[in-house]
Amino acid sequence: MQAEHRKWLWPLGLALTAALAACGGGEKPKEVIRPAIVASPVALESLTIESYSGDVRPRYQSSLGFRVLGKIRLRLVDTGAVVKKGQVLAELEPQDIDLQRTSAEAAVASAEADLALADAELERHRQLLEKNYISKALFEARSNQQKAAAARLEQAKAQLDVARNQSSYTQLAADADGVVTQWFAEVGQVVAAGQPIVGLARSGEIEAQIDVPESRVAEFAKGRPVVVQLWAERGSRYAGKVREVAPSADPATRTYAVRVSFDEPDQAVKIGMTTRVFFTDSAAPASVLIPLSALYEKDRKPAVWVLEPTKNTVNLREVQVGQYREDGVSIVAGLTTEDRIVTAGVHKLRVDQVVKPIDLELAR
Repeated sequence: MQAEHRKWLWPLGLALTAALAACGGGEKPKEVIRPAIVASPVALESLTIESYSGDVRPRYQSSLGFRVLGKIRLRLVDTGAVVKKGQVLAELEPQDIDLQRTSAEAAVASAEADLALADAELERHRQLLEKNYISKALFEARSNQQKAAAARLEQAKAQLDVARNQSSYTQLAADADGVVTQWFAEVGQVVAAGQPIVGLARSGEIEAQIDVPESRVAEFAKGRPVVVQLWAERGSRYAGKVREVAPSADPATRTYAVRVSFDEPDQAVKIGMTTRVFFTDSAAPASVLIPLSALYEKDRKPAVWVLEPTKNTVNLREVQVGQYREDGVSIVAGLTTEDRIVTAGVHKLRVDQVVKPIDLELAR
């Protein structure tokens, strides 16, 4: 019986072997093309020595206020409004100022009447003096009274001019083209003459301000070149230079304010934006900045995966690292801004691997 069983099992095993071979003998499965996030290195003018945080400010900024005491009646623009020179920003209640002008006009009329009477009295006394009816001393007294009346009239006219000027001071107008940055008072508030009411940033030059510790302030000479980066626009960098260093330290922070001017700012640079100001070594070689995640190691040497755009394949390229920074790694040799590099998942790639490139900006 066992021999008969072996006789039947042998052909069955051959059939199963043939069936399994038929199932596994097809073509190899196609390789899955994996996506890869790529980006171009960012140019650095030179190797960064240090950087400071700051903010964008107008070069010229003023606080405007009324020239007379009064109660605010209208506020005609809001914070952030772009205004022209001479445009009215706010108004005071005019009643008290109008009453002062009316009082000054009445004082002028009274002084004119007094002067007319003094002129008539002086002329009458002159005729009496010619006939020797009065003494010369009395005539001189009348003459002095006439001069005093004339002086009082001039005084009243000057006061009327002041009152008329104060009538125009009930309107607060912009003294230059610019942007309203802040309001310090509201409608209905009584304000004093000269009290700050609104902040105005003048149109034109803008700059970044940073605070430098006293131990380093000696290194920041006027005209020193810098690179300014906006936090909101990480890819945008602007050339600039140190324009001004404060002569004294802030009493609270013990730091010195340093003003940095932009060489060619564009519309993306807006007042109040946070900036990063990089101080560079002009003698250092030009470099590019890449994300830290793009750096790979080959034979204990730094390298990056570079995309071949015509084939969508990647290959390793050795690079020379300049400096590790909080916003990436500076590369001083081996890369240019024209290259496209893989910025994520670099440890899962191999030479000549085909990938599907995805731009870093679109992936965010």
